[in-house]
Amino acid sequence: MSDQQPVSDQQPVVLDALGLNCPLPLLKAKQALNRLESGQILQVLTSDPGSVRDFEAFANQSGNEIIEFIDQGTSYQFLIKKR
Repeated sequence: MSDQQPVSDQQPVVLDALGLNCPLPLLKAKQALNRLESGQILQVLTSDPGSVRDFEAFANQSGNEIIEFIDQGTSYQFLIKKR
């Protein structure tokens, strides 16, 4: 029996992109997703309002899934599941 947790039970990998402007939050997220295995979750924190549009377009083009989006007024949080 394996002692590894199922991917869905793992804690997300956190990417703090607060204070970074377009296109840096998306570029850093792409790099982080490239290091993850399929099914893993990336949590992205950003303060760039343009990232909302950017991440939606990226998810549609890449096949990765935004499983949660939280608009906190001055910051945004995305949970992205790698395909």
